[in-house]
Amino acid sequence: MQHEIRNRPAFANIHLHMQRGDRIIAEAGAMASMSSSIDIHTRFSGGFVRGLLRRGFGGESMFVNEFSTETGGELVLTQPFPGDIECLELDGTTLFLQPGAFIACEPRVRLGLGWAGVRMAIAREGLFRMRVSGRGLVWFGAYGGIFSREVTDEIIVDSGHLVAYEPTIGVRIGMAGGVFSSFFSQEGLVTRVRGPGRIYLQSRSFGGLAAWANAHLW
Repeated sequence: MQHEIRNRPAFANIHLHMQRGDRIIAEAGAMASMSSSIDIHTRFSGGFVRGLLRRGFGGESMFVNEFSTETGGELVLTQPFPGDIECLELDGTTLFLQPGAFIACEPRVRLGLGWAGVRMAIAREGLFRMRVSGRGLVWFGAYGGIFSREVTDEIIVDSGHLVAYEPTIGVRIGMAGGVFSSFFSQEGLVTRVRGPGRIYLQSRSFGGLAAWANAHLW
């Protein structure tokens, strides 16, 4: 199967040339177009219970779509917001994704939920993170551009910019500085990320967009 991420970084989409027997698992609603020779089958993500957990706690859809073909064809997948898309190959490894970042994966990749913590929920980051593991390609998206960083010690990331991270990464929420600085610098709560491991960040945040839009509504 050939695959390409096109129109990046602002309006990225996944262009797949599927061969006979190829299968792709994608988030519900991710399909932009497909050949008539491609079949689509909708199912609960990991079963009914796990589907409910993904919806209720992970911020994801209860369903995933499985695309397959017996003759070959083209499939285009996208995300609902403008931004870049990253493709990684898992080799028996695990990656945690922020709610809404997952787009698609190969069939041998397992989808699950990982505990993020109560403090992450207070920071409006959600109680759980989506966990992808196993072997195969996985595609995830972000609002804005995506850039990665290898963390060896501890760095501070503005809340809403952390898209994905390896399981060796420790994540906790704290104030940006003292009480005065945290509130009046408009930084508020931040994410403290401790390595070792790799993280993936997005150059924009939905919280920043909402704050900017609200400021221009009056």
